[in-house]
Amino acid sequence: MNAMVLSAPRPVESTPLQRQEMAIPEPQAGEILLRVRCCGVCHTDLHIVEGEMPPARLPLVPGHQVVAVVERLGPGLTHPAPGSRVGAAWLYASCGACAACRRGDENLCERITFTGYHVNGGYAEYMLARAGYVYPLPGSFDDAHAAPLLCAGIIGYRALRLSGARRGDRLGLFGFGASAHLALQVARHWGCEVYVVTRSQAHRRLAEQLGAAWVGGPDAPAPGELDAAVVFAPAGAVAIEALRRVRRGGVVVINAVHLDQIPAFDYGLLYWERVLRSVSNSTRQDGLEFLQLAASIPLTVQVQPYPLTEANAALASLKHGGITGAAVLVVP
Repeated sequence: MNAMVLSAPRPVESTPLQRQEMAIPEPQAGEILLRVRCCGVCHTDLHIVEGEMPPARLPLVPGHQVVAVVERLGPGLTHPAPGSRVGAAWLYASCGACAACRRGDENLCERITFTGYHVNGGYAEYMLARAGYVYPLPGSFDDAHAAPLLCAGIIGYRALRLSGARRGDRLGLFGFGASAHLALQVARHWGCEVYVVTRSQAHRRLAEQLGAAWVGGPDAPAPGELDAAVVFAPAGAVAIEALRRVRRGGVVVINAVHLDQIPAFDYGLLYWERVLRSVSNSTRQDGLEFLQLAASIPLTVQVQPYPLTEANAALASLKHGGITGAAVLVVP
């Protein structure tokens, strides 16, 4: 099978992913073999490829927003049926036994493993997944438009829930990439008034098209205080700027698996019971809830397709702000 393989992290401009011919993996107990159709391109992939998140294994096939067809089941499995279309996401498996898992917080599992990080992911023609960790996909989304739902969508949904945003609230989104353009639509469905802060003119236009109540740059004064905010940019300074804009008791959620640093800030920004919190991974329940919601709204998913062999180019465009919506690798 063809795969785009990372042997050593380095800047994406130096084409760290190389096309290689690999053996099709054989599913073991609890595993299924997937024939990949599409794989979304995520900022987490960029962090891994460039070494900001040191890879848990090398060589590595990245990718964790995978739309695929079940090709073969491991020993003893009867579900999901071969030929069915499923999605594989960032959560590859949780242990089910640690304190976090027993509480129902499998996203905080002490022995958690991730697709495209601990195990090979979807930048390939085939991959393995755990049978209990794949999702049935809504038929209303084709392969390319379903792919971004599997991380950008799910993690954005979890971030919105952690923000506590409710009907009538003024919600800020800082940064406007793949996740934010889906979160905006969910927030509007919930009855929130959404303000978007982004430097990109193309991203501002998309936010306006999707119904943002206000759109502006980082230095533009917004019409009013925010009740809650979600930060999608992997920059600590942006999180502090969001904190400046929320009301007393407001919540700022950092939706990033990697952050450069959080600069020192005056305690007065956090006082009055403002909250600054992270969002870490997601649970299978998050995925099931979000995919049902995505179909019922229904969400508009903006995608820019790339052939699998142009994974480096897709990541470079993402790095330099050249993607409006979500980049998706299409596997022939």
